[in-house]
Amino acid sequence: MRPGWPSLAAALLLWAGPAPAQLEDITQKEAVAALKTALDRGAQSAVAALGRPDGFLKNTRVRIPLPDSLQRVDRMARRVGLGEYSDELIVTMNRAAEAAVPEARDLLVESVRKMTLKDAKGILTGGDTAATAYFRRTTSKTLHARFKPIVARATAQVGVARKYNEYAGRAAAFGLLEEEDANLDDYVTRKALDGLYFMIAEEEKKIRRDPVGSGSALLRKVFGALR
Repeated sequence: MRPGWPSLAAALLLWAGPAPAQLEDITQKEAVAALKTALDRGAQSAVAALGRPDGFLKNTRVRIPLPDSLQRVDRMARRVGLGEYSDELIVTMNRAAEAAVPEARDLLVESVRKMTLKDAKGILTGGDTAATAYFRRTTSKTLHARFKPIVARATAQVGVARKYNEYAGRAAAFGLLEEEDANLDDYVTRKALDGLYFMIAEEEKKIRRDPVGSGSALLRKVFGALR
């Protein structure tokens, strides 16, 4: 056991207080391996669910809407029979996100591989989405840089996207639109990342709630001890 790193039993006891007998059977190596397995599964599942046709568009939990500050404009457009333009833009935004998400797979796997004992302790003693927070901290900046060019290529194919940027830029200049929403590609990239981390968090919570259902003996042993 490394100096300065408390026993796994003590760390887990601080969080959930399971029976000591359960904890004594778990080694640090097993705990870290279980965490890496859980993170890898959550990441792979999230990417698979989102990085396909309708992965965003038909999932109401992550579907990318028009920015809040454009909702009033959208309602007005629909009243005069121009809703098709809003619909086209919404489909474009979600298709762009679906195209970008597969880029995350390798980077998320690499983040799991680089997880340290300190990271593992923080995740074990954190809340239900501590692993997801780890992913966001270690990958969001790089993923933003990788997602945005893919999003830009997708939105460039639709003329309404150019019109959005023209309108939004003017609206932002007059304080009618949040600056961060004034560029369509930035907005979609941010929403795509939010959706990805949301789905990873859902997978993480599911594994923590039902380690038996995960199908992995190691996950059952480690996360079962946290219950």
